[in-house]
Amino acid sequence: MTPEVTGFFDDATNTISYVVRDPNGTSCAIIDSVLDFDYSSGRTDTRSADAIIAFVQDKGYTVDWLLESHVHADHLSAAPYIQERVGGKIGIGDRITVVQDTFGKVFNEGTEFQRDGSQFDQLFQEGDSLMIGQMRGDVLHTPGHTPACLTYVIGDAAFVGDTLFMPDFGTARCDFPGGSSEVLFDSVQKILSLPDETRIFVGHDYKAPGRDHYAWESTVGEQKAANVHVGAGKSKEDFVEMRDTRDASLDMPKLIIPSLQVNMRAGQMPEPDEQGDVFLKVPVNKL
Repeated sequence: MTPEVTGFFDDATNTISYVVRDPNGTSCAIIDSVLDFDYSSGRTDTRSADAIIAFVQDKGYTVDWLLESHVHADHLSAAPYIQERVGGKIGIGDRITVVQDTFGKVFNEGTEFQRDGSQFDQLFQEGDSLMIGQMRGDVLHTPGHTPACLTYVIGDAAFVGDTLFMPDFGTARCDFPGGSSEVLFDSVQKILSLPDETRIFVGHDYKAPGRDHYAWESTVGEQKAANVHVGAGKSKEDFVEMRDTRDASLDMPKLIIPSLQVNMRAGQMPEPDEQGDVFLKVPVNKL
């Protein structure tokens, strides 16, 4: 089955969100939505989410799922905002509990912050499936970037989050807590074992050197042949050495501190104080 896939590119975070529709009906899923956030002012905005909401409403689609590929470190999720307006269940990998435990400590969240994934409507494991109308999606656990990363294989399309980028850009970083370049290599091989014609939809694009346009769709065959980090038969040892060296030179994502606090709560802000004000914490020398 070939789902209809529409990508929405967010310029501020280089994130691509997707609307994935059952070609035989009006049911759809929204993958990796974005809540706009200006760090310097501490203000949120919903223009990116509103564009997706307007799209599904104009098309007359029914939203069955709001899927997260992982706990993003570079943008805030708009899943609760979208859910309030058009419905859908919020799903993520069951290893979210590992991420919540790790960053619950980093942000000194205390015992009131539940670390059992209960903020989400559905926790997926390797081998689980989900339905979008009459269209089946299958879940692959593809950790390495984070412990909770998933790939959603829906018909002939695979939504890989940050695990893979376009072939000319490579793969995700692995230096966040719980990340591993060795584990990522194995996860990529799992994705590349899908049929060559499987469409790969990536979570971000940054324009590789020599490319002057943004892109987010390739195929398994193209990734196997040309991915600059893992293609053309590159060995695990060479990949791990390259990835670890490269990651040591990277800065932290600009929005990692607000993103982690919000996204480990399924896109919800921390509880307000007695006056109804919401605050995010900035841990010093912890990341």
